[in-house]
Amino acid sequence: LPATGDALFRRRSYMPLVLVPLFVLSVLDDRPGTPFSWEVFCFAIALSGLIFRAVVVGMAPQGASTRGTRRTTADSLSTLGPYSIVRHPLYVANTIVALGCSLLSGTWYLPVIVVLLSFIYHERIAAREEAFLQSTFGDSFRVWASEVPAMIPAFHRYQPSHVPFQLQKVIVQESHGLCAIGTAFLVLDTLEDSVRVGHLQFDPRWVSIFIATLVPFLVVVIVKKAPAAR
Repeated sequence: LPATGDALFRRRSYMPLVLVPLFVLSVLDDRPGTPFSWEVFCFAIALSGLIFRAVVVGMAPQGASTRGTRRTTADSLSTLGPYSIVRHPLYVANTIVALGCSLLSGTWYLPVIVVLLSFIYHERIAAREEAFLQSTFGDSFRVWASEVPAMIPAFHRYQPSHVPFQLQKVIVQESHGLCAIGTAFLVLDTLEDSVRVGHLQFDPRWVSIFIATLVPFLVVVIVKKAPAAR
C-alpha cells in the first residue's frame, strides 16, 4: 500500500480527473431532470465537506503538514482538533465533497462508485503518509494511531486545538476548492439541462452561484500576484 500510495500521492492533484467521464455519463443518462431543491441539497453536502476542510486547515499548527505533492514532510504530529477524532480528516472532507457532486446525477450507482473509489484511493495515500509519520515520530504516532480511527470519525474523542482558527490561511488555501465546487455544479447541471432540451442551456441560478464562488478565488489570485508585480 505505501508503494502504491507514493505514486498516487505525487499525482493526487490530477487523480480526481479520472472520475470526470463517470460524472459526464451519469448526467447524460436518459432520465427526468433533477429538481433544483435536490441540486441545492447536493451542493450543501459538497459545501459541508469544504467547511470541514476549512476547519482542519484553520486549526492546523505551522509545520504540521504540507501542500506539496512530491514528498511528505512534517515538523510536528497533529493530534488535537479534527485530528483527535480521525487520523485523515482532509481525506474524509474530500470524500464528502465528491459525494455531494456525485449525488447531483440523481443516479444510485455514481455515489456508490465515488465513495468506494475514494476510500480505496485515500487508503493507499494514507498508508504512505503513516509509514512516514511512524518513522519520524515513533511511539507518539503509534499511540495516537492506536486510539484514533483512520477514516470514520469518533466524535466523542474530540479534544480542542490549542491553535487559534486562522481565517486568512483558510481563505488563501481553500478559495480554489470553493471555486472548483461551483464550477463542477455549473458544468454538470448545464450538461444535464442541455441534453434534456436539445440545446445549450444555462441555469441562471447556478451561474450566479458559480460567480459567487469565483470571486473569492480571483481576489486571492490578484492579491498574491500584486507583491510580485511591484
